[in-house]
Amino acid sequence: MTVTDKTAGTPAAREIGEAEGEAARAIPPTAALRLAGGMVAGALAGLLAGCLASAPNAAGVSAMELDTGRKGAVTGVGLEGHDIVAMADQMMRDILAQPRFAPGRDGKRPRIALDGANFINDSAQPLDRQLIVDRLRVSLNRAAQSRIQFVSSQTALVERERQAKRSGATDAGTLGLARARLGADYSLSGRIGSLDSRSAATGMVQRYMQISFELVEVETGELVWSNIYAFQRAAADDVVYR
Repeated sequence: MTVTDKTAGTPAAREIGEAEGEAARAIPPTAALRLAGGMVAGALAGLLAGCLASAPNAAGVSAMELDTGRKGAVTGVGLEGHDIVAMADQMMRDILAQPRFAPGRDGKRPRIALDGANFINDSAQPLDRQLIVDRLRVSLNRAAQSRIQFVSSQTALVERERQAKRSGATDAGTLGLARARLGADYSLSGRIGSLDSRSAATGMVQRYMQISFELVEVETGELVWSNIYAFQRAAADDVVYR
């Protein structure tokens, strides 16, 4: 059955149509654009909210405490935190086991200088070399129990304080004045290298990484100790190191 509008074509209907047309023409173009923009923004916001609500990891992962000596939740084929901990411990034990680094009969302790500037990173991985040096120095200093003296690399700071004491800007402190700064007997240096390979067929990434350590007698240049920490790892999904 067809329903017809009995008012169509009547004077009242024509008046209503004319009023609606005038009202539509009365809306300024800028207002119409703002109205349309608001409707689009609202639709996009609703769509985004729906996507977030349906995402598999919408709630995220809360922070967790991890053991620095073990692999973390995010691992790859490169040098990681647990490697630095294990490496420093291994080198510290090997150095302290050497008779050369024990106090002499006269009670004099050997002096070792450790400076991150003497470590070279030739590997494919960006790395803060000072992390290795700091960990090794602190481990050695704590375990040596005054058997070894460590010469600080903060030469500018030491020299500034020495000048301040001798110029009268500060007093001599409680230890008095020394004739000269400590000179080192041995200097630690090292090199970080890597060899990478990738399979185009499987996407597997493999890396061999080697960190070498050397202690050199700075007066004669004799190489008195050396050791290597090395590993090889492979993974299909590598991580980005920063």
